[in-house]
Amino acid sequence: MTKLTLGAHPYMLGFEQLERLLERSAKSGNEGYPPFNIEQTSDNSYRITLAVAGFAERDLAVTVEDRQLVIRGRQSDDNNGRIFLHRGIAARQFQRSFVLADGVEVGAAVMENGLLHVDLTRAQPETVVQTITINKSSS
Repeated sequence: MTKLTLGAHPYMLGFEQLERLLERSAKSGNEGYPPFNIEQTSDNSYRITLAVAGFAERDLAVTVEDRQLVIRGRQSDDNNGRIFLHRGIAARQFQRSFVLADGVEVGAAVMENGLLHVDLTRAQPETVVQTITINKSSS
């Protein structure tokens, strides 16, 4: 039995890039750290919230690279001579990637109570009706 992929389906013309995006997101290597939520805040907007306790704004970077939202965290190692008897708060670097659909734009990024909120909006595409002229064959 032949496996029918999204890009090879006869009614799904031009969706090969969508299939590549799905494969790329599956291989993004995201672990479970830091935990995050994705919520729909309106019909055309979303919010990604990451739990980044212990990170300052200067320790975080939010970028868009090739239609991917990439959030990186790297804490500076400033122990200042402190001796830990137990260290249960994670102080490791991370990278989280989210594939963005065409038309989705990244808005504000806000840090609040150890949570990083990143707002996204999706532009409404214009409805375009195009009439195609049917030409008479010359044969």
